[in-house]
Amino acid sequence: MNSPFGKSKFSLLDALLKLFNNLKSPAPRPVVPPVRPTVPPDNTTEPVQIVTTRVLLVIYNPVMDPASGVKLSQLMQWQRPDDLVNAYIQDIQETSGGAARYQIVQRVELNEFPAKTDGYRYDPHSYMDVLKNVQPPHQPEGVDYQAILTGLNVLPRIATREIEEVWLFAFPQAGLYESIMGGAGAFWCNSMPMTWASGCNRRFIVMGFSYERGVGEMLESFGHRSESLVSKVFDCQDFVAWAYKQGRVPATIAPTLNLFQQFISFDQIAPGKAGVGTIHYAPNSDRDYDWNNPRQVLSNCYDWYNFPGFQNDIRSVNADEWGLGDIRAHHKWWLMHLPKVSGRTGGVANNWWQYMMDPNLVDL
Repeated sequence: MNSPFGKSKFSLLDALLKLFNNLKSPAPRPVVPPVRPTVPPDNTTEPVQIVTTRVLLVIYNPVMDPASGVKLSQLMQWQRPDDLVNAYIQDIQETSGGAARYQIVQRVELNEFPAKTDGYRYDPHSYMDVLKNVQPPHQPEGVDYQAILTGLNVLPRIATREIEEVWLFAFPQAGLYESIMGGAGAFWCNSMPMTWASGCNRRFIVMGFSYERGVGEMLESFGHRSESLVSKVFDCQDFVAWAYKQGRVPATIAPTLNLFQQFISFDQIAPGKAGVGTIHYAPNSDRDYDWNNPRQVLSNCYDWYNFPGFQNDIRSVNADEWGLGDIRAHHKWWLMHLPKVSGRTGGVANNWWQYMMDPNLVDL
């Protein structure tokens, strides 16, 4: 029997069902790509960004004789860690022209040997056997960064910016990298990043120092860190790796280089067109650590004091310029040439120190 409403009843029901289904399954929204931070245009007026980095200082200095309480650094007559820290902080502030500063917010001294990646720990007897060549160093040699940083509650403190960097002081065979990076988007920083720490919302660096060494070696660690960070900014980390290779192929550079590639060029790879060199290779070096070479080469190292307004200041230079082989003198000379002026060139701040100090300022 036909309904008195004819077909309109079923048409209304169909319409209501269609409307209900549409409410249950809304149309998918278009995917909006993340908004990248706006890079200021090139200019000469952008102020130098002074970066003050808050540091957690951790010193592994185990007691070697419980009866006397003598610590490892005292027993071996090595450096006093606090003296090294103070001199290093002063050198960084001096060579950066005040653009880079460190603040120690907590000092922790631990009476222990840090655990290796397999859980092994030296004790006073086994460690002294290694120093005396009675037994070889333990393998694997590397420390367990995850255990160390978790035990110190580092990641939550990085996330809240209570601290922004960690310095680990130890001893020969401790197994520390000179520098290593963690946090979201961490990248090569003279070692592979700590992927286990990628959940932290900020990138951070852990420096590894030895109180058996001096301030010069600390500056070298900072120099390698700087090469990693600035080459990331200029997208030329492969170039830095090539520059350090023995038997490079090709043996010399291509004619077109970005600013950081020009900065780290040395005569061996850029004959007649050396810049300041790398932290290992001075402008005239023939090999790694060759900082006392008397050979004269042409370099524009003086012109980097004019950056970004180069004046074609090219001079003949040798080791007299950077301390005749003194490691600390060379590294301070190298650091002093890194740009730290106002403005922006090619989308990059003319103060490279801000990137060297804070990996979160590196645009990925």
